[in-house]
Amino acid sequence: MAKHILSIRDFSAAEIVRFVRLTGDLKRGKAGRKMCLAGKSVALIFDKSSTRTRLAFDVACEKLGAHSITNSGANLQIGRGETLEDSGRIFSLYVDAVAWRTSGQDRLERFAHASRVPVINMLSDQEHPCQILADLFTIREKLGGSAWPSVAFIGDCGNNVAHSWLLAAARLGIDFRMACPRGHEPDPVIRKNAEEEAWRTGAKLMVTRDPKEASAGAGVLYTDVWVSMGQEGEKKKRLATFKGYQINSSLLSVAASGAMVMHCLPAHRGEEISAEVLDGHNSVVFDQAHNRLYNAMASLIWVLKGGKI
Repeated sequence: MAKHILSIRDFSAAEIVRFVRLTGDLKRGKAGRKMCLAGKSVALIFDKSSTRTRLAFDVACEKLGAHSITNSGANLQIGRGETLEDSGRIFSLYVDAVAWRTSGQDRLERFAHASRVPVINMLSDQEHPCQILADLFTIREKLGGSAWPSVAFIGDCGNNVAHSWLLAAARLGIDFRMACPRGHEPDPVIRKNAEEEAWRTGAKLMVTRDPKEASAGAGVLYTDVWVSMGQEGEKKKRLATFKGYQINSSLLSVAASGAMVMHCLPAHRGEEISAEVLDGHNSVVFDQAHNRLYNAMASLIWVLKGGKI
C-alpha cells in the first residue's frame, strides 16, 4: 500500500521526530542524498496559487534527481468532471508520486484511496501538514534539545495551518494555545480528535478569546493571514473581526524572553503581524520559508524511499 502524507495524523509521534531528523540531515548535506530519486517522476498539481510550495517541490525534485511535472488542476481532466477515483488510477500509471494543492481534504483522500502511488498534501482547506512539519524542524533547529516550547497561535484558528498545528501539538505533547474571535475556532471534529489524544500524551490545549492570555510566557508566537485564498470578498469584515489579534511588540512583550515569532507566509504587514515584529530579531519567518525546501525533499524521500537516504 502506498505511503501517503495527507494529514499530520499519518505520522506517529516517533515518526514526526524521525521526519524532523531527516529534514535536518538533508539541510546539512548528509552524504548519499544527491540524486537518490533519479528515474522517478513526480506530478505536482496546483489548484491554488503558490510560491513557497511550488518552488520547494520543484527544486526538491531537481536536487534529488526526480523529474517534476507541474500542472494546474484546471488544465487536467480532473477539472472537467473525470472522477477523482479514475484520476487517481490514471496518475498511478504514469508517475511515481503525486503532490497536490487543492481545496477539499475529501478530494485528496478519494484520489489517494484509488492511487497506487504515494500522494502528498501540499495544502487543503482542512490541513497543511508539510508546513507544520517544516515549522517543527525550524523550532528544533533553533532551540535544539528534545523538549518542545509552548506555542501560541493568534488569529484565525479555524484554518488549515492551525488545524495541523493543533493535531501535531496533541500528538507530541506540546503546550498549544489558540486565541481567536468567536466563530473562528478550530473545526469541532479536529478539536475533539486533538483533545482525545491530548489525554494520552499530556498535551495542554487552550482556546481563548484573549491573545495576551494565550501568549503569556509562550516560547513561540505564530500567526497566519486573516484573509485566506478564496476569502477576498470578506476582507473588510474579517479585518474588523480580527482587530486586536495582531502579533506586535505589545503582544511579544508578554511572551517568554527570546520567544520566536513564526508566520507561514505570505504576510500582510500591518494586519495579522506588524512589520516591526516580522522583521525583528525574534522573527524566524524566513528561516521557516527556507526550510520548506528541505521539508519537500524529506516528504519525497519519506513516501518514495521509506525515509531512508
